Amino acid sequence: MSTPTKKLSDAGVSIWLDDLSRQRLTSGNLQELIDTKNVVGVTTNPTIFASALANGESYAEQVSELAQSGADVDEAVFTITTDDVRDACDVFAPIAEATQGVDGRVSIEVDPRLAQDADATAAMAQRLSQTIDRPNALIKIPATEAGLPSITATIAEGISVNVTLIFSLERYRAVINAYMLGLEEALDNGKDLSTIHSVASFFVSRVDSEIDKRLDAVGTNEAKALKGKAGLANARLAYQIYEEQFTTERWKRLETAGANAQRPLWASTGVKDPTLPDTLYVTELVAPNTVNTMPEKTLDATFDHGEVTGDTVTGTYQESNELLDAIAEQGISYQDVVDQLETEGLDKFDKSWDELLETVRTALDNAR
Repeated sequence: MSTPTKKLSDAGVSIWLDDLSRQRLTSGNLQELIDTKNVVGVTTNPTIFASALANGESYAEQVSELAQSGADVDEAVFTITTDDVRDACDVFAPIAEATQGVDGRVSIEVDPRLAQDADATAAMAQRLSQTIDRPNALIKIPATEAGLPSITATIAEGISVNVTLIFSLERYRAVINAYMLGLEEALDNGKDLSTIHSVASFFVSRVDSEIDKRLDAVGTNEAKALKGKAGLANARLAYQIYEEQFTTERWKRLETAGANAQRPLWASTGVKDPTLPDTLYVTELVAPNTVNTMPEKTLDATFDHGEVTGDTVTGTYQESNELLDAIAEQGISYQDVVDQLETEGLDKFDKSWDELLETVRTALDNAR
């Protein structure tokens, strides 16, 4: 029997779980999702770790050891999160080997407080990579303007990167350029390009949340008829850019040298509007050589009742452009929306990081 998640995989979509905790690792739950629901990777972020630590007894012993050793809160967070990611990398190692490193990936984000400091971000990416010491780790770097040079520098060092927090098509082009620049530098440095991988995480549901709020404020029937469609249109046009940029002469030179294309990754795929289908950002974003990282709730919904009918992206570009044009005609500025979403995204990561630090600080104090 072919399940919806199997059909999704067969259509060229890699299913990654947008969650990680020590409980998932020690209970065997992560392996179970690999075996039963076609999960071939994991993404993490500060919110996920904050939640795991706030709710997890499984960290108590390590926190106690760190407290006795005199570790400060930043050291403790670094140790705990890199240990979880390293262990998850080991779980996924057979998949990474079977796919030549395309899948079996586990992402960990640089400290979000460094998002506007390119040099500090690149240094932290190196430290994370060296500490985890697994070839299937992906270091997450936000796609801020300041983040672009650090993406190039990290790729140039031969470190695989998950570029996160992409909202705009213009920024996505800049991310692809940063990746190719990094590969060109890596090639000049004598690195083996075949070992370097990258995904570009394009956020979906948050685009709908913000634009739908503005469409409601316009209030006309014409405006309301456009709700729930912008996120898909934006992501589909990103895939068009991917198709264009990874067939250029510049790319062909890198590919000939062994480089791997940077795959689009659909992030923020949990549906926030209860009036929309709960598998919308999965079944309507099916295309070859993509990744969909899903919260467990979305993964379960997809497995249970997702209707996978093949490629739902290529061939939609004119319609997607017309949809975004129609939204602009309602007086809603695309640039204003994506700028606001990037700012809010960074703020959310900062707040989650603060929560993570506070959770660990309290646990350390209690253990001393």
